[in-house]
Amino acid sequence: MRAAITVEASGLGSWTRQADFVVEAEKLGLDICWVAEAWGSDAPSALGYYAARTERMLLGSGVMQVGTRTPVALAQTAITLSNLSQGRFLLGLGPSGPQVMEGLHGVPFARPLARVRETVEIVRQVLAGGKIDHSGTEYRIPLPGGDAVPMKLSMRAEHPVPLYLAALSPAMLRLTGEVADGWLGTSFVPEGAAGAYFAHLDEGLAHGGRVRADLDVCQGAEVAFAADEEALSAMVTGRKKELAFSLGGMGSASTNFYNRAYSRQGWTEVAEEVRQRWQAGDRDGAAGLVTDEMVLATTLIGTETMVRDRLRVWRDAGVDTVRLYPAGEDLAARLDTLGRAIELVHEAGARP
Repeated sequence: MRAAITVEASGLGSWTRQADFVVEAEKLGLDICWVAEAWGSDAPSALGYYAARTERMLLGSGVMQVGTRTPVALAQTAITLSNLSQGRFLLGLGPSGPQVMEGLHGVPFARPLARVRETVEIVRQVLAGGKIDHSGTEYRIPLPGGDAVPMKLSMRAEHPVPLYLAALSPAMLRLTGEVADGWLGTSFVPEGAAGAYFAHLDEGLAHGGRVRADLDVCQGAEVAFAADEEALSAMVTGRKKELAFSLGGMGSASTNFYNRAYSRQGWTEVAEEVRQRWQAGDRDGAAGLVTDEMVLATTLIGTETMVRDRLRVWRDAGVDTVRLYPAGEDLAARLDTLGRAIELVHEAGARP
């Protein structure tokens, strides 16, 4: 298995400290660094900077939101970053959700599946280097009704650009299996992943004439090492409000893909009650409903032996790349956690 991280350029309270974290992570043996956007710093600017400061590891947009840039603009960005980094760039795209798309960017969230599918088609067309000609329900290039004719970029992709999709819903998972090179997932419980995720991915793979080996399954979770059971209990308790936020505060009042993902993996009733309490403003009450099992099932928190064993479960469930969110009070502590976790990921990937 490969080890990855996801960062936001403005994270860790300092742009410089975050950049130092990325550089040091490469020295520890990290394979991939994904850079998030969400509602913070943009990904491409940071990726260009990190490309200049690193030498070996892959760099990916994790993720750029489809619909906030035109498909051709996404492809231009991908080619530029790939060429600048000498082929180390991975293009991660996702539909986001109605709160970010409509509440922040002021663009409709409607028809995300069609928008993502057509974006992938156009991006691939641009990467191939030919003239761009697309007539769909979401995008029409060239725009009809005028004198414009199809164009192609004046630059070409010098390296392959793998395309990853962030997906949680069954329909988006099927599309990911059909057209993407990798899947960026979250809210992952290996024990429930076959029905919640892989059945839909495999359906898409079959429709596209592909097999599981054609798709890099990249899953993420917080990693933290506890010295003993008492420390572990404190860690788990401290994560409950964060999980309650994912279940109740992510997305809009009516659309929360994280909540739905947990529901499909066996926590339908508690996920709904957490959502209701969070939306009603009872944040502590919502966190109080989150169980220890829910936290441990979707994280890599525990003693070193527990984390090692859990990574083997992830591997056997079908995960190819583990996206790590290392815990720590400061930069040194986060790097210490990350270094230990990278070794365990690589160890778990080396099957006996």
